[in-house]
Amino acid sequence: MALQQDSPLLIFLFDANDQLRYANAAFRESFALKPDEQPSWSELMAKSHAQRIGALIETANFPGWLSSARSRRGKLPYRAFEADMSDGRWMWITETMHPNGWMLCIGSDITELRVGTREVRRSRDLALRAAQTDALTGISNRAHIMLQLEQRLDQVRQRDQHCGVALIDLDHFKRINDSFGHAVGDCVLKDFSRIVQNALRHEDGFGRIGGEEFLLIFPRVDVAGLEHIITRILQIVRDSRALSDSPDFSYTCSAGLGVLKADDSVGGVYRRIDEAMYAAKAAGRDRFQWAI
Repeated sequence: MALQQDSPLLIFLFDANDQLRYANAAFRESFALKPDEQPSWSELMAKSHAQRIGALIETANFPGWLSSARSRRGKLPYRAFEADMSDGRWMWITETMHPNGWMLCIGSDITELRVGTREVRRSRDLALRAAQTDALTGISNRAHIMLQLEQRLDQVRQRDQHCGVALIDLDHFKRINDSFGHAVGDCVLKDFSRIVQNALRHEDGFGRIGGEEFLLIFPRVDVAGLEHIITRILQIVRDSRALSDSPDFSYTCSAGLGVLKADDSVGGVYRRIDEAMYAAKAAGRDRFQWAI
């Protein structure tokens, strides 16, 4: 423990709820954290952006940046990437996920690498990020969320690990577009993405399949847990008021639920929960239905 505490490396640990549980002195100094301070990762990034300390976040749309970053965070057993710091350092960050949802992160100073190499790698990372992100909502796009589904299926086969999935479709979305215009429809899609993502863990997958249809993936969640989560999401959506100048405007959604099986395929899972989602709509909308 003393070696970790005194190391120049940034060593930090987040729990399954993405709350900081350990950070050595180098990390706390970089992010101006008190010894007993344990923010969530989102709170840490918000502080970095607002105060220009810790991670360098150069964006005029911080909520959009946060959604995009969260769509990639905690989705793989291991991930490595470069990150700029506000003090001018360039860091190599590794994220190692434990099956219980905890994440160990280590940052190494790689500022001395050649500037030309740095710019090439930064351009590559930006291109990869754009290829994985839905441009409107900032969450995972269809290709990225389907890749996550395939990876979670592999984990179910290898570890016999519970994993719940849900396909959610916004109710009467065409009516919203026809009545209020596509700009309002876009606001509703962005509102839905924001409020749902705020209710998820960092390891949960969340992506826009297309139009008003979204796929959610919940590692280590069984039948009872999935019902609880989706019931909460349906209520959050019900209570949301997406249009600030129309406080009476509200919307709902319908969901098809399933649990991954070892003999599932990506296409088979999608078909099952898609049928369940349409059954929920046929039963009156604003509810969920289990896949057979």
